[in-house]
Amino acid sequence: MRRPARRPGRLRAGPATVLALTVAVGALIAFGLRAPATPNPGELTAVTGRPAPALAGATLDGGRFALTEARGQVVLVNVFASWCGPCRDELPVLREAERTWSPRGVRLVGLNIRDGSDAVRALLDETGAAGLTVVPDPDGTRAVEWGVRGVPETFVVGRDGRLVDRRQGVVTRQWLEQRIPPLLAG
Repeated sequence: MRRPARRPGRLRAGPATVLALTVAVGALIAFGLRAPATPNPGELTAVTGRPAPALAGATLDGGRFALTEARGQVVLVNVFASWCGPCRDELPVLREAERTWSPRGVRLVGLNIRDGSDAVRALLDETGAAGLTVVPDPDGTRAVEWGVRGVPETFVVGRDGRLVDRRQGVVTRQWLEQRIPPLLAG
């Protein structure tokens, strides 16, 4: 039995479908990676006003941190990792914000997930963030308790220990300037 002759220039249905699906998935991934990380308004509402999840434990430098002991301060809890490129970009912005507003009661704490201490120290040195209070979260358990979806992610905890805001993605100076000073008034 003889196969019918293929027409030149035409793809068969199977490979054409695989190619079309590959291009579509690739385009979706590329768009998702390039899209700005903006919080879903529904998620923000679900987070704000609730008591912040517990955060306490040994710090990277051998000290201790307890969010409950920071009551009365505005605390920025930044979830980061050394293997996260955007985290590298935002750490200097966060450290500058802490330096600017710490006399008025702002504290920055890093929750470092799924990382190694040497890699974290190298990142902090590289980004000028040495001295940052870092609570390691090697298995990501604490991040799950906070509802973290990815890194970087930053939570703003008010003076009363309640969640005030959340930023999924890179924190900008503008975002901080819109949120932090109103919390320091009064």
